[in-house]
Amino acid sequence: MLVGMSQPNDLLAVLVDADNVPPWKIGAVLTEVARFGTASVKRVYGDWTKPNLGSWKPVASEHVIQPMQQFANTIGKNATDSALIIDAMDLLYTRRFHGFCIVSSDSDFTRLASRIREEGVTVYGFGERKTPEAFRNACDQFTYLDVLEEPAAESTSAAVTRVPPPKLRGDTKLVSGLRTSVTTASGEDGWANLSAVGVLMRKQHPDFDSRNWGYAKLSDLVRATELFLIEPRPAGGLQVQHRKKNGD
Repeated sequence: MLVGMSQPNDLLAVLVDADNVPPWKIGAVLTEVARFGTASVKRVYGDWTKPNLGSWKPVASEHVIQPMQQFANTIGKNATDSALIIDAMDLLYTRRFHGFCIVSSDSDFTRLASRIREEGVTVYGFGERKTPEAFRNACDQFTYLDVLEEPAAESTSAAVTRVPPPKLRGDTKLVSGLRTSVTTASGEDGWANLSAVGVLMRKQHPDFDSRNWGYAKLSDLVRATELFLIEPRPAGGLQVQHRKKNGD
């Protein structure tokens, strides 16, 4: 969406915590991952002897995701998380991957995400709204599962509720972030490259995504606030400027 740092041929490792991700969402996750690069490694971790993970098995087979068995040897300790973290570090040290996609809502992966980024490798996080802020902020980009649509459901995406303009303007965090980003990215003429604004927003708030408010594109969200002007750039793309108040 807004990252602007990935290429279609970038190699990615997709690591899924089966205990924290509903299996019916993985198709939409992989579709989103394809925007960032090629998922050359796809693994899903869990104790496959437990009946609660039974619904994951056909999904993993359909999407060619390798199930990684990890027995829960000790009550109260998440052996699955440990296995995922160890594998992630092993993969990191191969220096083959441009990015890691960690699919979980668990805060246990906060340090893992930070450590991967220390190596200059991009981290894409995917999880539910309940995901702790620490893990979200440890990623370069974090996407909520509920904004992702399965490919077959794209025709119904228009039914997703959009936050109306008055409520958007009342969202202090959103408005403040957009105003600051536009100001920072703007040139002497007051216009800013819209894609640059999106990158700045993502750097400040890794979970920023126009779809969180029901808008498919950043331009749609910015227009809906009615606080900015958007026009085509002479060189292509879009540019944005603060809308002047009456009397200015």
